[in-house]
Amino acid sequence: MSLPLPPRPAKLVIGMLLNERAMFAEIAAGLAARFSPPDLVSPWLPFGYTSYYEKEMGAPLWRRVLAFSGWIAQDGLARIKLQTNALEQEHLAAGRRRVNIDPGYLLLERFVLATGKNFSHRIYIGCGIYADLTLVFRHGAYQPLPWTYPDYADRPLSGFLQRVRRKYAADLAAAQDPEGGPASSHD
Repeated sequence: MSLPLPPRPAKLVIGMLLNERAMFAEIAAGLAARFSPPDLVSPWLPFGYTSYYEKEMGAPLWRRVLAFSGWIAQDGLARIKLQTNALEQEHLAAGRRRVNIDPGYLLLERFVLATGKNFSHRIYIGCGIYADLTLVFRHGAYQPLPWTYPDYADRPLSGFLQRVRRKYAADLAAAQDPEGGPASSHD
């Protein structure tokens, strides 16, 4: 019999997709006010994997990802997705989104995104939101799954998430050993 244990806290990671890069600072400030200041920010990544968002948001599109300081409870992801949806709504222009905000969380073993769209591999987590297992950590790197979004499977973004994972592992080790002793690698 398995005994229920509290889950490990997760690292909040939020991706933004936008055409107007000048909006980034305002959106990032809104996210920091809702959650916590970011401690890692990806470089700008060109988004040319699909034209799905171009009709609504224009082109070219850019992806930027923020990892936030501190930790979140894994069961808070649905609530976070509702908050990021509200932030998207605050920035509508003529009824169209100007930013697509994708919250998720990172653990040592996986990366999960929140979505309002159901599919066979997504698990319902409440409030109309599903958890999408996006990447799994194996053999020293995040590995895509058959349904992983192409930008998250691509090296620039998965490489950034490895950097976030190293920070998260170091923060976990520091929390377990406040004296600053040797940390385990968690790989």
